[in-house]
Amino acid sequence: LIGYKFYQVGIKNLVTLSPNMDSLIAVGTLAAFSYSVYAMVQIGITGDHAYAMHLYFESAATILALITLGKYLEARSKGKTSEAIKKLMGLAPKTATLIRDNKEVIVPVEEVAVGDIIAVRPGEKLPVDGRMIEGMTAIDESMLTGESIPVDKVVGDLVIGASINKSGYIKYEATKVGKDTTLAQIVRLVEEAQGSKAPIAKMADIISGYFVPTVIGLALLAAVAWLIAGQSITFVLTIFISVLVIACPCALGLATPTAIMVGTGKGAENGVLIKSGEALEITHHITTIVFDKTGTLTEGKPRVTDIVSLQLPEDEILLFAASCEVGSEHPLGEAIIKAAIEKGMKLKELEHFQAVTGHGIEAKVEGKEILIGNKKMLLDRRISSEALENEANELADSGKTPMFIAIDGQLEGIIGVADTLKENSKKAISALHEMGISVAMI
Repeated sequence: LIGYKFYQVGIKNLVTLSPNMDSLIAVGTLAAFSYSVYAMVQIGITGDHAYAMHLYFESAATILALITLGKYLEARSKGKTSEAIKKLMGLAPKTATLIRDNKEVIVPVEEVAVGDIIAVRPGEKLPVDGRMIEGMTAIDESMLTGESIPVDKVVGDLVIGASINKSGYIKYEATKVGKDTTLAQIVRLVEEAQGSKAPIAKMADIISGYFVPTVIGLALLAAVAWLIAGQSITFVLTIFISVLVIACPCALGLATPTAIMVGTGKGAENGVLIKSGEALEITHHITTIVFDKTGTLTEGKPRVTDIVSLQLPEDEILLFAASCEVGSEHPLGEAIIKAAIEKGMKLKELEHFQAVTGHGIEAKVEGKEILIGNKKMLLDRRISSEALENEANELADSGKTPMFIAIDGQLEGIIGVADTLKENSKKAISALHEMGISVAMI
């Protein structure tokens, strides 16, 4: 009863003359079971206990149990990927705030249609993909890109569902919903990978196309040959069943899924997620490894690396900057606060704070008007960045983010923030080079 799928698929394929492994399992186990029932009936009718030697119930049960175990192990290894899919699907919010007749209406995300206008407040997730039509903000797209620093967005920019709105109140028009969203496409890719067969399993299917008809042909040939030789029907059936049962592919049904399960399980123990049997099988052919940068080779969290000052002591610039950034949710601001705390600084009281999306922040500390931001912010306030232009370019060229600091309309310095290398990245890459594997970075 548990193995009914083998009969459902196997006999159907046999009828359509495209027998596969399921056909072999179905014919072999059915023949063994049917003949065993016949032997039992003979014992009951004739009392001939010699028929007890022709009971093959355990053979049919063992074959089905082993193959079903193989399928179960395969399903379990795929279950690991299903957990990843559940986590991916959990990234998307369950509701969306639509603008209808100038009013905000909360609806389930499934009801959002292309062309709907969606409002998103700071800290909320975007329900679907779309295009900005109102407001300015910074959006955390790390769920897609892995980059920890939010991306500035203005009217006309594309936004991605399940990313997080960090600063401004925005409205955007839905352009992709349901199965067309970026997140839904990622989920679909993972599901397809999960359902893909390893090349060795595909090879087993190809071989079975030739193997199964050959085995059935040989079983019939052997049976007919013994019948012609004058043996009894009982002996002939025993020969027919023996050939079929011995040829049942327990090894292929059990070994491949077991190997895949052990491989993916060992990988998961070591923090390696293997997306499919095929990926696992072709790993030994790898000649090049391509690394993602943020959070893989680097820590994934920005840190203060440089402080450049024109007049004030460097620690004073850091203290003023950290005191201002207390009001900010930006990862660059958090990096500055962390650097000040690590130095044991006591932050000054913040009197005023305003985030300027895409530029930086304005703040007031100890009566001083302080600006922290990019070059665009200085240009807007007509503050010259010329004195530190070269230093800013050098920092930017070495992959760091330079933030200008101006106090009371006067440029005072730059704080350089970067995502620093993990301490074991160099060692890992050296080990790969020693194995003769080329390494690249995206």
